[in-house]
Amino acid sequence: MDSITLLGLLGGTLTTASFFPQVVKTIKTRSTKDVSFAMFLLLSAGITIWIIYGIKIGSVPVVVANSVSLVFSLVILVLKLVYK
Repeated sequence: MDSITLLGLLGGTLTTASFFPQVVKTIKTRSTKDVSFAMFLLLSAGITIWIIYGIKIGSVPVVVANSVSLVFSLVILVLKLVYK
């Protein structure tokens, strides 16, 4: 694996990991009062486009990082609906 791919994987890992604390906090507190549904909906749409882009250019880091980010984003959206 070349250094550019590793750099992409590192960046993707860090940005994807940024979702984790929000998911954990939301599950622990069972509160989504301060979470914007519209923001996470738009974010999920954007991440989906990044995944398609990553597939089209054949970039493993883009596809993997954004796929995990999409899962986290969708979890937060579902929790927003469940904890209404």
